[in-house]
Amino acid sequence: MKFSEKLSARIRETRSALCVGLDPRPQTENMTQLADWLRQVIDETAPYAAAYKPNIAYFEAMGLPGLKLLEELLPDMPGNIPVILDAKRGDIGETQKYYAQAYFDRMDVDAVTLNPFMGYDILEPFLDRPGKAVYLLAVTTNAGSADVERQLLADGRRVYRLVGDMVERSRAENSATEVGMVVGLTNANSEILTELPDAPLLIPGLGAQGGDLAALAGGSRVAPPAINVSRGILYKDPELSFAEKAARYAEQIRLALGL
Repeated sequence: MKFSEKLSARIRETRSALCVGLDPRPQTENMTQLADWLRQVIDETAPYAAAYKPNIAYFEAMGLPGLKLLEELLPDMPGNIPVILDAKRGDIGETQKYYAQAYFDRMDVDAVTLNPFMGYDILEPFLDRPGKAVYLLAVTTNAGSADVERQLLADGRRVYRLVGDMVERSRAENSATEVGMVVGLTNANSEILTELPDAPLLIPGLGAQGGDLAALAGGSRVAPPAINVSRGILYKDPELSFAEKAARYAEQIRLALGL
């Protein structure tokens, strides 16, 4: 099964495109307690989740125990829900080959975020994996995306269009791995979405970052989106359960996209 088919199946089942971000900011060094907390998040949000997105930085910050926690958590996550590892890696080919082995072979995640700004060859070690996907940073949520990603080129295009070109090249070369893009909701608009290929989008920025779902309404894109919420589910409104917060965001997405 292709990655986009697996994600689309979950979107149909949940009638939302909610991606639940797993960004643990531990108040304790007790890995057992943290593992129990993450499993509770997953258990409660699973009925509403089209995907999960663990951010590897939060686990790396805890050192080897944090990475061990992530490796133990991944096999226990629901097998029908895609897992997108947020790693944003981008390095020369030999190094990138080992990142691909770590994430696709050892951790066996469904998709990985990559930073494509060193060029197309940094994608290549990831492109021979049927059923897997990579998401390339195109227009991120931060204000600094204007410094590079949204800069105007001499030919009148924006830099993010070059990322779209990489997506199209991967298709022309019949890549086994699907290639999508990261488009932050805080900087997304209809012009940007029209200029980018119809490929899977990972869309952060809803919730704590203040992104507006109206930017996604309408249009003719067919490829499945994954709209991420991390802090809004994990930490905001602690009086509500994780399930209640996930249900609230799922409903917002459902109404905005007409699912």
